[in-house]
Amino acid sequence: MAGNRGGELGGGFGSALLEALFTQAPVGLLIVDADLRVQRVNTLSRGDRGTAVAGLLGRPVTEALNTTSPEGVETMARAVLSTGVPVLDRLVVGRPTAEPGPEHVYSVSVFRLQDSNGLVLGAVISLTDVTEHERERARAAVRDAARKKIGSSLDAITTCRELADVAVPEFADAVVLDVLDTVVRGNEPPLGPLFGDEPMQRAAFKSATGRPGAFAAGGTSSFPYPTPYTQSLGDLEPRLVTLDETTSWPAADPERGRALREAGVHCMIVTPIVLRGAVLGIVGFYRSARPDPFTADDVVLAGELVAFTAVCLDNARRFTREHTIALTLQRHLLPQGNVSRAAAEVAHFHRPAEVSGGWFDAIPLSSARLALTVGEVAGHSIHTATTMGQLRTAINALAALDLDPDELLARLNDTVMRLAAERSALPPADPVHDEPLRATCTYVVYDPLDGECTMACADHPPPVLVRPDGTSAIPDVPRGPSLGDEEEPFAAARTRLAEGSILALYNHGFLEGYRATSHETARDRLRQVLSGNERPLNELRDDAVYSLRAADRPEDDAVLLLARTRILGENQVATWTVLPHPEEVALARERAIRQLADWDLTDSSLATEIIVSELVTNAIRHGAPPVQLRLIKDRFLTCEVSDASPAAPHLRHARTLDEGGRGLFIVAQLAQHWGTRYSGSGKIIWTEQTLPQHTVRQPE
Repeated sequence: MAGNRGGELGGGFGSALLEALFTQAPVGLLIVDADLRVQRVNTLSRGDRGTAVAGLLGRPVTEALNTTSPEGVETMARAVLSTGVPVLDRLVVGRPTAEPGPEHVYSVSVFRLQDSNGLVLGAVISLTDVTEHERERARAAVRDAARKKIGSSLDAITTCRELADVAVPEFADAVVLDVLDTVVRGNEPPLGPLFGDEPMQRAAFKSATGRPGAFAAGGTSSFPYPTPYTQSLGDLEPRLVTLDETTSWPAADPERGRALREAGVHCMIVTPIVLRGAVLGIVGFYRSARPDPFTADDVVLAGELVAFTAVCLDNARRFTREHTIALTLQRHLLPQGNVSRAAAEVAHFHRPAEVSGGWFDAIPLSSARLALTVGEVAGHSIHTATTMGQLRTAINALAALDLDPDELLARLNDTVMRLAAERSALPPADPVHDEPLRATCTYVVYDPLDGECTMACADHPPPVLVRPDGTSAIPDVPRGPSLGDEEEPFAAARTRLAEGSILALYNHGFLEGYRATSHETARDRLRQVLSGNERPLNELRDDAVYSLRAADRPEDDAVLLLARTRILGENQVATWTVLPHPEEVALARERAIRQLADWDLTDSSLATEIIVSELVTNAIRHGAPPVQLRLIKDRFLTCEVSDASPAAPHLRHARTLDEGGRGLFIVAQLAQHWGTRYSGSGKIIWTEQTLPQHTVRQPE
């Protein structure tokens, strides 16, 4: 083109371009001089001021801009005139003067104009209304934040708070979440529709202004009928509600209506929390400080946020239900109520941190003895809790066999290995298939007749012993392998405990509850707490618990079992040596009957006479000397006959014409319990008879 030199437009193109820009361009344009006075303006910039374009020429730029806050644009223009550095797509918030409604967002660009000699002539200012674009970008940011932040935990209340944190202040000035109480507890939510009469809990509330809500978070909330809340719960649809002087529904809910008026709420969205037709709760989004009301697009966004929250909330509900079931199972698998026995006063503490495998027990044994045990299964699942129950049941069954602690742990180890083999045999898809089975345990047997205490450990912390004078020690108990290890022996340690000694059994989780750098330091603190031996055992137990850290809960179960030993009095035990002669049987019967008379137990004389006769006869005929008869009066009347032979009698059912074989059968019928206990010097056959209630000595 002949007229196009150096990039200049000829043939009238330049003037046509300027005319199009100032009459047809979809952006606002202003040309200002160096004093920021308008030289030319298009109709979009002028707006509907009631002023002709010609009337704006020569006037300050602030009077020509179609916003209620033009000062920011003026500041940018002065900076561009001064530096020559253009401003590109700077966002400015304002309200069109002809539209006294919500604020708009403008994209502003400013360029300096100068001639070929560098003389500054003025500037070009362009304004583009990007309100809808920015609103959509803000909504997208809220969606992205919801995906990242909501559902970070499996706690229903935390999930609700996360939605409130996402929505305020980016989307709403205040958010309220009310969740059905049954959902918070982990139970199945009801199918919709609802009519507002189901109990709800104020799960979360957040306000950009800091104003309190009508109902306190954590408390109960209600929705009188009819309101937008009950309507939304009734048809499971969201509501976009405008509040002004003519709004009538607050009359049905005066307390909530007053709170909304005082907060200056002018618009709100009410959305039910629904998942697969089941109602979990309801959410209210409110705007007060922000002048622009919610739009239909905002209702869609609110629905998306609530739908995502509903999935996370239901996951939390399911976890809560499983967690509650597991904790209930774990609680029912542990001893219930007071576990004190005649051999020792017992106090315990158990706090489950999560579903885990800590256990404790005080098991009454024959001859007034007492077994104490504390242990834990590694893991934090319902499988861990059920395994704990299996092991505790196995310990009780093995304890009934009167095994020494080291032998009991060896057999318990066999049980753990069998359970581990069963896990390995499960299908690979089963979550327990690859879950290792590891457990630790301490098992103690205390004899109140002579104070002998036998202890064995399977990779468990050793007990703490506090003597009656307050001094303490850690018994030298061999620390065996953890339960589940193969071909590793267990060893037991024996010691004598004075009456009034305190034995403390605990687990790793309890030691970790102390603010200590090591288990040894934590154990020293426990010894220090228990040094006040003369105080009631429950008080010592509580002081040990109070010393735990308050800020955090232990990651594992915290278990503590305390036992203050007792020694049976001389008036509760009678012992006689029986010579290996048949005539000694009658003498043994006479001694037993006289002793029962001294104990005011003549009602038990006949049964005891038969039991003594049968057991002493068997010991003389089939056992080996020395033979000893012992009676113990405690919770039961215990009869013991010991001899040096390891061979034990067996209960059998004699046939009609058999002359013998009925002795132990008769003993089993007369006694509440009976059994055999082995020792290094032979065996003991024992029986237990129930005492009349008025003769039972209650532990002090």
